[in-house]
Amino acid sequence: MFKYCEKELSILTEGQIERFFDILNRASELIQKARDQSYLDSLIETLAVIQDPDTEESGLNDADAKKLINICSEFKRSEYDSETLRKGLQMAILKAIRVDNVQANYQITPDTIANVIGYIISGIFRGTESISLLDPAMGTGNLLTALNNQLSNTLSLTPTVSGIENDDAMFELAADSFELQHIHAELFHEDAVQNVLAPMVDVAVSDLPIGYYPIDKNAKGFATHSENGHSYVHHLLIEFAMNHVKKGGFGFFLVPSQLFQTDEAKQLLKWMQGRIYLQGLLNLPSELFQNAAAQKAILILQNTGEKAKQADPVMLGEFPSFKDQQAFAKFLTEIDAWEEKDLK
Repeated sequence: MFKYCEKELSILTEGQIERFFDILNRASELIQKARDQSYLDSLIETLAVIQDPDTEESGLNDADAKKLINICSEFKRSEYDSETLRKGLQMAILKAIRVDNVQANYQITPDTIANVIGYIISGIFRGTESISLLDPAMGTGNLLTALNNQLSNTLSLTPTVSGIENDDAMFELAADSFELQHIHAELFHEDAVQNVLAPMVDVAVSDLPIGYYPIDKNAKGFATHSENGHSYVHHLLIEFAMNHVKKGGFGFFLVPSQLFQTDEAKQLLKWMQGRIYLQGLLNLPSELFQNAAAQKAILILQNTGEKAKQADPVMLGEFPSFKDQQAFAKFLTEIDAWEEKDLK
């Protein structure tokens, strides 16, 4: 009986996600066609209208404006929970990425990976009364909102959330996502490398942009900056993030699997010595990536201080295929044992 109800509930939730996406999609396509602009920009305008029906849409004729209001009026916030809204918006952003052929940095962190990071965090912080999160490169906010919702359920608390994003469109989408889901957050529309006055938190988490940071003078104040030429932006952001983590606090970052096998890694390792514990590096399943060079891993760091100590052994390994549920569950059990026996 319980399983039947659970299945019924799942179908109902999927239907709600699709219904919300349908509203976003029809409204965005209408604006896109009327204005002859990108789907992404049209989606941002749609979100503004959905949240405030009195928003004036200049550039639309009366007929299109009326159609838009009618479509958006189908949305009733009380009919949706936060996760349903997040997943519906995620579908719309994925369509924007496909239709507009936008740059790689707009790619959304898959929910499976977000769930794994949330699982590890919830294990470490189980029994605590509060948790604060910071994402120094939050993009559209999908990873941060997914973790907020997951930790709210698993730890029965409301996380304190902060995020930083430099890109105009991604910041607007993130801000709309938080507002839509009724998640209170402190958001900074700035470049984290320019040393934003962000709060100190328990956990820094980010699906880091990979590549070179273009403005060398901004990177000079970082210990991880390159002595010659451009610095790796993911190194700079790891340093920035961990500088905003409390003593004994953690950082969880999606990084290249080969993070410590480049020439530039020397600066990163030098900065870590004496102040950061490398607690884990878990490769994500290779099947998720087009080639070995593109493979990513979950990097687990911990600041020194408080009761922090170097885990022995460091958690190293590769996740089994997410499709192999038995092997995946076994690997999570191994993580549980490591957290309890070796990390704590």
